[in-house]
Amino acid sequence: MIQSIRRNVTWRAIPVAALAAGTVHLLINVIFTPLLLQVNPLLILRYMGSLVLGEGVLTTNSVVPIIVGVIVHYALSLVFTLVIAIVIHRWGLLVGIVGGAILGLAFYGINLYTMTLLFSWFFAINSAVLLVSHILFGAVAGGVYEMLDHYDMPLREGVQ
Repeated sequence: MIQSIRRNVTWRAIPVAALAAGTVHLLINVIFTPLLLQVNPLLILRYMGSLVLGEGVLTTNSVVPIIVGVIVHYALSLVFTLVIAIVIHRWGLLVGIVGGAILGLAFYGINLYTMTLLFSWFFAINSAVLLVSHILFGAVAGGVYEMLDHYDMPLREGVQ
C-alpha cells in the first residue's frame, strides 16, 4: 500500500496545492478576523509564531513572530495538504473539494482541541472565521491537488 501511494501520488502538485490553500486560509483570517473580533490583522500570524517562540510573542511589537508565523503556517499547510492528497487521491475533482473540506473541518477540530492541551493560549483565537478558513483550506487543497493530479490524465508518449 505504501508503495502504491508513493508511486501514484502526484508529488509536484502537493506544494502548489498547499501554497494556494495556505494563502486562502491566511487571507480569510487576516481580512475577516479583525472585522469580526476587532483585533490586529496580524494576530493570527503571531499565534502561529507562538507555537515555536512561546506565548510571550503575542504581546510584542516585533516582526520576528510574524515571520516565524508565516513559516510555520506554510509548513503546516504543506503537511495538511499532503494528508489531504493521500486521502483524496484518484477520486476526482468533486471528491477532492468536498473530501478536502471535510478533512479541513477535521483539522480544525484536531488543531483547536489538541493544540490547546499544549498551548493553552491558542483557544483564544477560536472563532467562526477560523472554522470557515479551515474548511475552505481543505476544499482548496483538495481541489487544486485533484486539478493538478496527472493520474487520471492520459499519458503522453514517452512520459510516465
